Amino acid sequence: MKIVEFLSEKAVTANLKATDKEGIIRELVDVLAKAEGIRNKEELVRVLMSRESLGSTGIGQGVGIPHGKTNTVKKLTAAFGLCQQGVNFEALDGEPVHLFFLLVAPEDSAGPHLKGLARISRLLKDKYFRESLKQLTDEKAILKLIKEEDSKKP
Repeated sequence: MKIVEFLSEKAVTANLKATDKEGIIRELVDVLAKAEGIRNKEELVRVLMSRESLGSTGIGQGVGIPHGKTNTVKKLTAAFGLCQQGVNFEALDGEPVHLFFLLVAPEDSAGPHLKGLARISRLLKDKYFRESLKQLTDEKAILKLIKEEDSKKP
């Protein structure tokens, strides 16, 4: 599975402004909702914040992958956001988070959901890729870099 199969091209932002976890999640939900025509944004925020209460999805090294399952979406879908200033996302390493992949799947889709999480994690393990993403300032450049990196890795 490749990221380009589920990352909505219109759901990429280089300019997240929020200064806390819920704010970041709300901004990402707004971006995804606009791109995918999702109506029930509050339900989506509730699902994602509920998942965060089980343990932070800030995986360390400046990366956060908030995710959840809800029937407000019909298929696995994702948004990407870059937060230049970094946010306390309660990451495992205690460092600020700059790179966010929001991943949402329908309730009954454990397989695609897990494959999507694994794919994102695999790509973001590469320090050079993470640092390159952090330097970008516009959505087209971010999307181009993600596609290039996605095509290199099996």
